[in-house]
Amino acid sequence: MSNIESFLAGKVYAVAGASADRDKYGNKVFLALTKSGRETYPLNPRVDQIEGHAAYASIADLPSVPESVSIITPPKITREIVAQAIAAGVKNVWMQPGAEDDEASDSARKAGINVIDDGSCILVLLARSG
Repeated sequence: MSNIESFLAGKVYAVAGASADRDKYGNKVFLALTKSGRETYPLNPRVDQIEGHAAYASIADLPSVPESVSIITPPKITREIVAQAIAAGVKNVWMQPGAEDDEASDSARKAGINVIDDGSCILVLLARSG
């Protein structure tokens, strides 16, 4: 199974950097995962709700541990999200273009997490498959 297939095989997802602003990629990724029928939680400590779904401040605050986390944050925040993912036992992280961080990638891989950080975009993949 490829890294992307492993990511998409998850049952529960989170989107770090999910946004209530429909023009932002964090909103588009959250909606794309939700509309594809996946149980998806938005992670954003600054808002209470995104697209009618309760937003959560951190992975630890989620009602269940996601198997896969899509990250759409600045690299400094990506490091924090990856630290949360490691602590929670997340199996897959996908750093969307612009969110990549070498330190975060190395930490996640050392923890045994499947990491996608090659510049590929989940929106492109979901548009092709859906």
